[in-house]
Amino acid sequence: MVAEPRSLPARSAADTGGEDRVPDEDRDEDRDDQPYDGAPAGESYDWYVRGLDLLDSGNAAAAVQILAHAAAAEPQSRAAREALARAQFDAGLYAAARDSFAWIIGADPTDDYAQFGLGLAAARTGDFRTAVEHLSLAAAMRPDVTHYTMALRGARAALRP
Repeated sequence: MVAEPRSLPARSAADTGGEDRVPDEDRDEDRDDQPYDGAPAGESYDWYVRGLDLLDSGNAAAAVQILAHAAAAEPQSRAAREALARAQFDAGLYAAARDSFAWIIGADPTDDYAQFGLGLAAARTGDFRTAVEHLSLAAAMRPDVTHYTMALRGARAALRP
């Protein structure tokens, strides 16, 4: 059994670096005349914030629903995709989380947190070789983050017969 956190820890404030804007920061407040299209009320930034609040309060399944709208509305936003990936992981949607973290890595292979998330999601789907690969990268990029090295040890142990 791999020793992993039950939920994916959030990226620490020191790790954000500010290189990715949150979705739709310049939203238009006067859009009440828009027809209902199945999306939640508000704009993508509102969905992003609401999704993070739901995720932080332990309601990962609801967060997935809201954050999926934010990621679809802002397809180039790594912040929205990362929040969605975290929610998917916490909701037990490991294959979807793996795909979301892989998308982030495709945009930025040096994102240690996405490497970590993909590694944990791969471990949860039983793909320990992929888990070790990505957890090794995360641990090498940030040797100071102990939960990266702990997860790597667990994935390596799962590979042994």
